[in-house]
Amino acid sequence: MLRFVKSMAVVAVAGMLASQAQAADAENGATVFQRCAICHSNTRGAGARIGPNLFGVVGRKAGTMPDFPYSAAMKKAGFVWTPDKLMAYVQHPQQVVPGNRMAFAGITSKKDAHELVEYLATLK
Repeated sequence: MLRFVKSMAVVAVAGMLASQAQAADAENGATVFQRCAICHSNTRGAGARIGPNLFGVVGRKAGTMPDFPYSAAMKKAGFVWTPDKLMAYVQHPQQVVPGNRMAFAGITSKKDAHELVEYLATLK
């Protein structure tokens, strides 16, 4: 029984540390987002800028934010913005959606891309 209690304590601590790491990643991702803020808003109800508002982007179908003139390529993308899909897109936008209009070449740092996606996931 003592072994079980110790095991459960280890699992609880591991979960807490993972949660703290995600929070730190999201906090750093807010800083990374400043690169995106030139073209994208990130607050509920804010209008689009040069690019669509990214509030609630995680879980949204690509190319579907109302009142934004998406490229034909983005409208036809047909996927939902999952964390994995966003991770790939912020690193290589033209590879993920060839022909999209985003002029940004991508985030070269995998760490920065990961932290940005963690931040975007908090915007709900």
